[in-house]
Amino acid sequence: MKKIIIFGLSLGLIGGLAGCGSDSTDSANSSTSQTTSQSSQSQASSERSNQSFKVSADEAIKAYQEAYPDSDITSLELESSLGKYVYKIEGVDDEKEYEMTVNADTKDVSKEREETLDADDKGGAKRKEDKLELDKLLSVEKVSDLAVEHVGKGEATEWSLDKELGTTYWEVKVKDGQKERDVKVDAQSGKILESETDD
Repeated sequence: MKKIIIFGLSLGLIGGLAGCGSDSTDSANSSTSQTTSQSSQSQASSERSNQSFKVSADEAIKAYQEAYPDSDITSLELESSLGKYVYKIEGVDDEKEYEMTVNADTKDVSKEREETLDADDKGGAKRKEDKLELDKLLSVEKVSDLAVEHVGKGEATEWSLDKELGTTYWEVKVKDGQKERDVKVDAQSGKILESETDD
């Protein structure tokens, strides 16, 4: 009789352990599939948030520097103009201010403007104050991801590179339906500096 009870308890214990093992496997599989699903969703949302451009900001900057080698860049914007994206780049040297555009798909360059600086901006004053820090510059795609992630959803549609209080930053416009948010991202570290809703 004792043997039957011990045998029955052993079977019950083995069955219980097998059930637990099966539950943890199911739970691990379920957890893996949830992670995979979340990863797919975040990939899809980042793909939607990103425009892709044949010409990078670095390439547009090089095109400007080839055209005006002795000047410094003071602003860069990437925006849609007549259905195509263009980089609009401004810069200065000690005497003049320059502006040019670079097509974001074809790399076609057009010089827009060249004019003499005002007396108080000459001699390197404007150059020193407004020169952007371009070393280790984060790409448009990277700052788009950071800005959209910060907002939660939407699509990055406009970008500008500027400087304030000695910090060079990207300002990214994120559009979600009728809502628009401007997100300022440190151009080198990727830190979110400021975020505000457009009225």
